Amino acid sequence: MMLPVFQRRATVRSMNEQKHTADRLGPLSRFTVLDLTRVRSGPTAVRQFADWGANVIKVEAPENLDASKGMGGVRDGPDYQNIHRNKRGITLNMKDPDGVAVFKRLVEKADVVVENFRPGVLDRLGIDYESLKAVNPAIVLTSISGFGQDGPYATRPGFDQIAQGMGGLMSITGLPGQGPVRAGIPVADLTAGMYAALGTMAALLEREQSGEGQWVQTSLLSAMISMLDFQAARWLMKGEVAPQAGNNHPTSIPTGVFKTTDGHINIAATGDAIWVRLCKVLGMPELAEREDFSTGPKRSENRDAVNAEIEKRTVKETSADLIEKLNEAGIPCGPIYSIDQVFSDPQVKHIKMEHPVEHAELGAFNVVGQAVRMSRYEPRTGMPTPDRGQHTDEILGEFDFTADEIAELRKRDVL
Repeated sequence: MMLPVFQRRATVRSMNEQKHTADRLGPLSRFTVLDLTRVRSGPTAVRQFADWGANVIKVEAPENLDASKGMGGVRDGPDYQNIHRNKRGITLNMKDPDGVAVFKRLVEKADVVVENFRPGVLDRLGIDYESLKAVNPAIVLTSISGFGQDGPYATRPGFDQIAQGMGGLMSITGLPGQGPVRAGIPVADLTAGMYAALGTMAALLEREQSGEGQWVQTSLLSAMISMLDFQAARWLMKGEVAPQAGNNHPTSIPTGVFKTTDGHINIAATGDAIWVRLCKVLGMPELAEREDFSTGPKRSENRDAVNAEIEKRTVKETSADLIEKLNEAGIPCGPIYSIDQVFSDPQVKHIKMEHPVEHAELGAFNVVGQAVRMSRYEPRTGMPTPDRGQHTDEILGEFDFTADEIAELRKRDVL
């Protein structure tokens, strides 16, 4: 019986894969990903494959066609080095028909193509899903856009803050009456990338049954709306439009930020049992007996009064002392760190949220670690973001291009 297409391709490239096994050990090492992404959402998706051992090939235009230097114009800066680690890089002029032909030769043996161009660009380049499928029926094409691949806004330029606004997040972030506030991270970009990675892995799992690839799509807007989660569900199910709640939890009180003698801490004392414990630890057990604080709905209705009573006591203690007492009583709480303090915390060090990299010019440094842990695999570390086109000859050789072909492509500025 003939093997499925993707299994036959895996056999064909096995020798090339063996050559790089030491660099690509990991649960995703059998997959080759062609990375056409830029900025943040697409690279965020691809990073999930790169960190777990996939053979990720970053495709960039030659420098004479695109002089961009990476995130914020700094290719060797923290942002760019963080988001593009664990890849190898080639240059390819995708606006040249010969460059497209080279790319399609790569697609023949690849598993995944990831892109986040504006909808329509792939069609103009001749590398839309139907064109790639004709070359390799098992290919998974993953596309991230601002608003979706079709519909009235499809051709609009996408940007994280625009999606935060249109997706509702800015209307519920910030202090009551403050006006719209963006989140402190590009949450739409990042979540779109994570959803894209999840969808791609689901498509690869399905391919093991069908032998066929498919087109996986997400957008900044759809990801942002999905991340609204219960706030969106409140509207869809009950018609409730969530307002800004500041540092208070929108539905579970008391959950918020409270002053101490040396700063602020978070306390999350939701539920009657934890509320009673909190009152006892604060030395104010009578609060639990107050009629206007006696139930969750009443505490929500009187949240300002509840918070004021709690803070009367918290301002008399240091953050560290109070956190220790609350944790001993089983009351969720924690410090509010600046970013440097985050990485000094012993628990953060224990869960290894620093990802070590060794760069030929920049030396050894850390970027942000993986949030996922596995019992038999560690995320791949040490492999830096590639220089533009750093591995072009090496990679094309793995895809059966001869030295003469590569030289000719360079002569014609295809590479």
